[in-house]
Amino acid sequence: MACNPDILKNVPFFALFDDDELAVLAGRVELKRYAARQRIYKMGDFTGQSYILISGTVEVKTIDVDQQELVVDEPAAGEVFGFASMIDRTPHQTSAMAVTDAECVELDRDDIAALLEKKPHAGLDLLTVLGRQFHASQRLVRSRTFRNINEVIEEGATFGDQIADSVAKFGGSWSFIISFSVILLIYIAINIALQAKAWDPYPFILLNLFLSALAAFQAPVIMMSQNRQDTKDRLRGELDYDVNRRAEAEIQTLSQKLYLLGEKISDIEDLLREKLERPRV
Repeated sequence: MACNPDILKNVPFFALFDDDELAVLAGRVELKRYAARQRIYKMGDFTGQSYILISGTVEVKTIDVDQQELVVDEPAAGEVFGFASMIDRTPHQTSAMAVTDAECVELDRDDIAALLEKKPHAGLDLLTVLGRQFHASQRLVRSRTFRNINEVIEEGATFGDQIADSVAKFGGSWSFIISFSVILLIYIAINIALQAKAWDPYPFILLNLFLSALAAFQAPVIMMSQNRQDTKDRLRGELDYDVNRRAEAEIQTLSQKLYLLGEKISDIEDLLREKLERPRV
């Protein structure tokens, strides 16, 4: 149906246009109404058109590499969706569905060309819309990109953290136990063999002092490494929680779809039953 110029006045996208230009635009575009859960366009469609939401609620979705359905945009009143595919004349990379009863203005390239001829500054508004959609896509990518927790922590590790990890790794190995035991035995054997000339005779007070100092330094270094390990475990737990939450959301979505399918099948059964029970003339 034809679009009323008064409707376009409330669209921020056309805020710069005067009454004459709005009248010209209203004569070119078309106002369409969609019922709740009615598809506006689907992924892969080559419609060559974009839409401006006037009223109602619309969800724009796509499918990721895991074949999961993602909501990439929920346009507010006056915002454009499906614009990029219209501009570069490619199939839609998303699908759009009316969540509630909605009204949308349908645009095509010829309408945009006419707008720019009448009002060249409208090109800045188009770039603003595209910029918002680009930023929304970036936020979506950041929120769904999961990196290796170990790599993230290692990138932020300081030189002291790396030393602490190395000390803890070597101090908890058999190499350290064997080599340290050999050094202690050699130290004790030399001091026993020297007898009166020994620099640290029995009960090896200097050795005990050295071992106490070593333990005093080694313990906090190992605790530093343990704290980093606790941080890794905490981040892994948070990542597992995010994955489980996504899985729960997908299960709820599937359950809702199954419920809706069951309702539709019940409606069809009722219609068929009424048709079969209807007396023949």
